[in-house]
Amino acid sequence: QVQLVEAGGGLVQAGGSLRLSCAASGFIFSTCFMGWFRQTPGKEREFVAAISRSADNSRYADPVKGRFTVSRDNAKNTVYLQMNSLKPEDTAVYYCAAAYSPRNTYAGYAANEYRYWGQGTQVTVSS
Repeated sequence: QVQLVEAGGGLVQAGGSLRLSCAASGFIFSTCFMGWFRQTPGKEREFVAAISRSADNSRYADPVKGRFTVSRDNAKNTVYLQMNSLKPEDTAVYYCAAAYSPRNTYAGYAANEYRYWGQGTQVTVSS
């Protein structure tokens, strides 16, 4: 059974930091590129960051560049999202997602590329 379980969300003041984690099971983690998305009520899910299978390549949405860092530990089947200098507009439910790829360096940004999704974790940034 495939599972992606996010953790690390919470309430933080603007300027603060949070580190999200996503533990994967039920599939071969090292064969998948991993992504983070976020969603607020009434809006579509939006891309945040992605990392390739080998962690050699990562990509970020413009609003989070320079503030967020995605990483992974294939030995622990876990992907992380370090979020620094948080802003109120970062408030959202954050989801991790996984997709198989034959390419070591590919990291997709489109939600429809991803096959598996976690249940989400709430991040709230107060001003």
